[in-house]
Amino acid sequence: MDIRKVTPALSVSPQVSVQDIAALQGLGFKGLINVRPDGEEDGQPTSAEMEAAAAASGLAYVHIPVVSGKMTDADIEAFRQARSTMLGPVLSFCRTGTRAITLWAITQAPTLSNEAIIATAADAGYDLAGKAADLDARRVSAAQAHEKPSAPQAAAHTYDVVIVGGGAGGLAAAASLLKRRPGLDIAVIEPRETHYYQPGWTLVGGGVFSRDQTKRAMAKVMPKGVKWLRAAAAGFAPERNSVILESGDEVRYRALVVAPGLKLLWDKVAGLKDTLGKNGVTSNYMFDMAPYTWDLVKSLKGGKALFTQPPMPIKCAGAPQKAMYLACDHWARTGQLDGIDVAFHTAGGALFGVADYVPALMGYVEKYGAKLNMLENLIAVDGERKVATFDVTDANGNTEKVERPFDMIHVCPPQGPLDFIHTSPLANEAGWVDVNAETLQHTRYGNVFGIGDGTSAPNAKTAAAVRKQAPVVATNVLSVLEGKQSAAIYAGYGSCPLTVERGKVVLAEFGYGGVLQPTFPKWLVNGTKPSALAWFLKEKLMPALYFDLMLKGHEWLAKPEIISHKPVLHEAQEACDFSETKAS
Repeated sequence: MDIRKVTPALSVSPQVSVQDIAALQGLGFKGLINVRPDGEEDGQPTSAEMEAAAAASGLAYVHIPVVSGKMTDADIEAFRQARSTMLGPVLSFCRTGTRAITLWAITQAPTLSNEAIIATAADAGYDLAGKAADLDARRVSAAQAHEKPSAPQAAAHTYDVVIVGGGAGGLAAAASLLKRRPGLDIAVIEPRETHYYQPGWTLVGGGVFSRDQTKRAMAKVMPKGVKWLRAAAAGFAPERNSVILESGDEVRYRALVVAPGLKLLWDKVAGLKDTLGKNGVTSNYMFDMAPYTWDLVKSLKGGKALFTQPPMPIKCAGAPQKAMYLACDHWARTGQLDGIDVAFHTAGGALFGVADYVPALMGYVEKYGAKLNMLENLIAVDGERKVATFDVTDANGNTEKVERPFDMIHVCPPQGPLDFIHTSPLANEAGWVDVNAETLQHTRYGNVFGIGDGTSAPNAKTAAAVRKQAPVVATNVLSVLEGKQSAAIYAGYGSCPLTVERGKVVLAEFGYGGVLQPTFPKWLVNGTKPSALAWFLKEKLMPALYFDLMLKGHEWLAKPEIISHKPVLHEAQEACDFSETKAS
């Protein structure tokens, strides 16, 4: 728990878990104020769950669902009432604690100076300097005074570049920008304190990596020279070049890079969230869950093991079958495989979206005796009964529900755009950041760019794609700042190192339309064949390439193509099949 004391009677924190509540009671807290709406984030406990746990621990509980970036007077009054009626000490929490500290600040405006409020918030780790004008207005309104208005506030600072998201895309773009223009005034909006190397989670689930090898403190990977705004973005106002934070404050920019990632839609599979991490149900798509995958693999001596893949798009589309291959390899090495019935269930119509890699992968499906089930979409998991339900579509397009028992099931959840992107003016009809597939420039707002998993570009959603996208975005952002046309081109590169056994990888590299884009000559690494050298790259080289090169602006083998005229999509790219490229 990250508890930050504001006053003797009030502390704030990021989201706490249901399990934390008993510990909070032990720390002396008497009440909880939850200022977060339900359903904001994957894995977020509901208010009803929090209230029940609070009651069981003898804590008072109040829920004030403050919509991120849209705090109302009613919210403020509800917080004031809760604070006046609840015995202290009280803990108030939201996603990051920002809404909680902002509510405290506004309710204190009539009695405390701006300097005292802002300094107290800063001591707790929150920057409320941008709230000075709002605090002044609240103070004047509360006093019903007719004094001379306060001196005009200085114009809000405008950054050269604002980057939304501190994942692979956001940090790589920031590093590439600073490589080209040291001293550029850049702000990165990111609430998390930890940065994750998500491509490593498959290896955690396969017993190769430890979980801690895949994380770094955000402060350690944030590029030197950027302003890190520890807050969550809630919306966009591109007509006034502003990003709206969950506190309601706005951050102004000359150019914007949107790198939000995507959302794991666990609730689209009925019963899945309730049984994850127990009853043999796991997923390498969660940092906390990948070690459980390895525990299940080691402990399973016989029975049925299912591996599922939902409809596209998803990030790291090879990960569902990577989990299967590494599990089967372990079972084969320990003599258990013959007693385990392995099945791969994919909602798609092909094992892999780029045909050149299918023969090698099918060889391993056959080697491990796995059953391949096409057009089967997981829709429900009953952990207690150990039964998974699929929508199964036949050759005529008819769909029926089929129940399949399991002893272990590895689930890849459905995925989609984040809510604050989906509802923003930057989104296309499907909810993704609407960008030109080649320049990664927004289709309607010329000073806005997208990078990574949250964009509409029809490339594979992988960290390797970001490695090629970051130099393109950096080059084109600087062109816009200089009043020039975007000239750098992204050809859709993505990479999926398919770990088909411990010690061998099929290194799939391809671009738009499934065109192969190998990094190395065929005599060194033939990506269509399993390779020990490719395994070395995956296990040893790629984590270092990620942390020590890509996130620091070293663009190894990632120089962008530059054109001297306004870019247009090549005909082959315009015609590329979205589902096939996403399936890769």
